Amino acid sequence: MTKKQLLTSTLSWGLILWLFGYALGIVFFALVPKDQIGWYILPFGVAFTLWALLKKIKREEFACYIGLGVIWTVMAVLLDYLFIVKLFQSSDYYKADVFVYYALTLILPISVGWWKKSKGLVK
Repeated sequence: MTKKQLLTSTLSWGLILWLFGYALGIVFFALVPKDQIGWYILPFGVAFTLWALLKKIKREEFACYIGLGVIWTVMAVLLDYLFIVKLFQSSDYYKADVFVYYALTLILPISVGWWKKSKGLVK
């Protein structure tokens, strides 16, 4: 895979995963208390992210999984700020669930990369 393909794949999957959570947030907005939406999204987001990391995303080196985590986390922070905090004027958005989500966005790719490395699937 070329560097351009890696970047395109990284950004595409980052956007897909973010949109998945965003769409779930809209659905759950009508179903659960506003301050609990993130906790309801979290298990679905983790499952979808793990599926993508294990089945769809292929990298040759462990370092690429670190890059995935960093880029996806930056994307999540920026997209949340622009399309949730600013768009919906949600001044109380940043709570424990959001910080857990940001931490998992960084940790999941690194953990899967580490697991793949331990299995000899990546360098």
